[in-house]
Amino acid sequence: MALVPTEDVLAARRKWRYRGDERPPFAQDPKAGQESVWDYPRPPRISADHRRVRVVAAGCVVAESNGALRVLETASPPTFYVPAADVDAKSMRRASDITHCEWKGIAGTYDVAGVGDAAWTYVETYPEYASLAGYFAFYPAKLHCTVDGEAVVAQPGGYYGGWVTAEIVGPFKTGDPGTAWW
Repeated sequence: MALVPTEDVLAARRKWRYRGDERPPFAQDPKAGQESVWDYPRPPRISADHRRVRVVAAGCVVAESNGALRVLETASPPTFYVPAADVDAKSMRRASDITHCEWKGIAGTYDVAGVGDAAWTYVETYPEYASLAGYFAFYPAKLHCTVDGEAVVAQPGGYYGGWVTAEIVGPFKTGDPGTAWW
């Protein structure tokens, strides 16, 4: 069953000033081959990505795929979602945390190879994000993640799970006070 946005969710969606149609004056200008997170849309866009995505925990490969989805959202580095078929299910253990995204829906967290709350998957989505069901996202702050062999840097702040690579410029929202509603 798909979620229906409440008035509180709709109000949270309206708070954003920047929605990918203009870059704020503090945004970095991307060079050739780079993307500005300020050009990403709001609501977020899901994009297929066929580069090799690899996630390692405790020295073991827990996910590897050429069929990831990339969520592109204003002010955030992309988050990569790996199909469940490309995730080592034996390394995943359901954790107790539940989170809510005003755009995508309700997610449940997972411990990965003994690393606590290192991944999530959407257990209920808003209709526009139903294609994320059955995909896992991983926190690069807790696991070693790569895109086509390039090591990913975690999005600053610890709350969000964006993957920073050389192609991405910001600045990025962090979840810290003052960075959430640009």
